[in-house]
Amino acid sequence: MSRFKSDFLRTLDERGFLHQLSDESGLDALFQKEVVTAYIGYDPTASSLHVGHLTQIMMLHWLQETGHRPLSLMGGGTGMVGDPSFKEEARKLMTVETIEENIASIKRCFANYLDYDKPGNAALMVNNAEWLRPLNYLEFLRDVGRHFSVNRMLSFDSVKTRLDREQSLSFLEFNYMILQAYDFVELAKRYDCRLQMGGSDQWGNIVNGIDLGHRMGTQQLYALTSPLLTTSSGAKMGKSASGAIWLNAELLPVYDFWQYWRNTEDADVGRFLKLFTTLPMDEIAKLTALGGAEINEAKKTLATEVTAILHGRAAAEAAAETARKTFEEGALAEDLPSITIPAAELDAGLGLLTLIVRSGLAASNGEARRHIQGGAVRINDVAISDERKAIGTSELTADGVIKLSLGKKKHILVRPS
Repeated sequence: MSRFKSDFLRTLDERGFLHQLSDESGLDALFQKEVVTAYIGYDPTASSLHVGHLTQIMMLHWLQETGHRPLSLMGGGTGMVGDPSFKEEARKLMTVETIEENIASIKRCFANYLDYDKPGNAALMVNNAEWLRPLNYLEFLRDVGRHFSVNRMLSFDSVKTRLDREQSLSFLEFNYMILQAYDFVELAKRYDCRLQMGGSDQWGNIVNGIDLGHRMGTQQLYALTSPLLTTSSGAKMGKSASGAIWLNAELLPVYDFWQYWRNTEDADVGRFLKLFTTLPMDEIAKLTALGGAEINEAKKTLATEVTAILHGRAAAEAAAETARKTFEEGALAEDLPSITIPAAELDAGLGLLTLIVRSGLAASNGEARRHIQGGAVRINDVAISDERKAIGTSELTADGVIKLSLGKKKHILVRPS
């Protein structure tokens, strides 16, 4: 039985979202008493968020589902500095134009998880550039900077990690934690925001904001963090051998997103069903109890449910059907990811190594060569062992495509233009 009385904290607790809480009983009481506004910040370092952000996005989703108000904060201001937390080197600085383009692209993802028109507790999306870019530096130093102890800032793990490695930490990055703390204060004043949530690596930054709010006269503020998520084998969520698992479909096809979840390790299925789907807990318990080959049905359910939230039910079921045809029937599914190669190149014959790299199945000719030598590469389901083979129009199927496969689960359709 959960130790919490409020629907929100009880939901997060039973689904495995909770790592640290400040004033646990006080926050639980607040959620029972009123509609609470809580936020999570996202710096627009790319044009899309990735799977590693999904834990926090789902926390905002459950916040709204239990009657409270989620606020997604876009770091149009802090993104100009960059969070130094546990990074080995400084982030590359972005122009204002790039930041704005990234924010516009990221915004599209949130509408799949949050309702910005829901009566009574509509979600908010706010850009901290509103208050950070117009700041007067001297006034900010006097009114905000005076509340920060450099000694204490140096004690935070995110800073100590860089310094212990004898890696440079610029003054620009050092200011990040001050700006993030100030965000919390501004959101408290402007939107009555009482809670900041984030990954466990953000605990020090969030507590900084609570302390600054206390010194600058806000109401009591609270912190909540989720565990940093890795797979059972220790891999970091959001990454795969071929790169980041992006949430925007233009950066990662829906089928590839579905397949990422279908390939979940057996030991992670139950945990991921709790964190990344909205299935009832009793249904999750039944799926988690499946053993042997039946666990694959639970993985398919996981993949379809996670994909349906982000890309829509129709797209998720289409991806599942593509996988079924490809793996269970051996058919050529038109919804497989594809690339286009100029017909002239196929007429002349395109080197297999080059084709594998251009398809994204390998990062270099050397990696492609190793895949071939390992027997993992197939053309139209026929294993290819000759790394010098040229792929041309003679390989086109009756459907006018070439099916390039790496192992059993990665397939690309090559189409002539």
